[in-house]
Amino acid sequence: ATAGHPSPELFQSAADEAITKLTAFNSQDISNTLWAYATAGHPSSPKLFESIEGEAIRKLDTFTPQAICNTIWSYATVGH
Repeated sequence: ATAGHPSPELFQSAADEAITKLTAFNSQDISNTLWAYATAGHPSSPKLFESIEGEAIRKLDTFTPQAICNTIWSYATVGH
């Protein structure tokens, strides 16, 4: 996003793929993915954020304080 090339097809494809692999994501994978999409402001993020929500809640006890902060910041940033 900061490079000035939003790549909507790549973001959408990556979001779709991530959704199918959420059970394999660890806490850092979850928080990094959310942060990247929130920072980019990509329009596919609502579906991705809704899909990740349950997995994040199930694994919240494994999150570091930084991962918790990044996750909460990401949801706040996208208004979810």
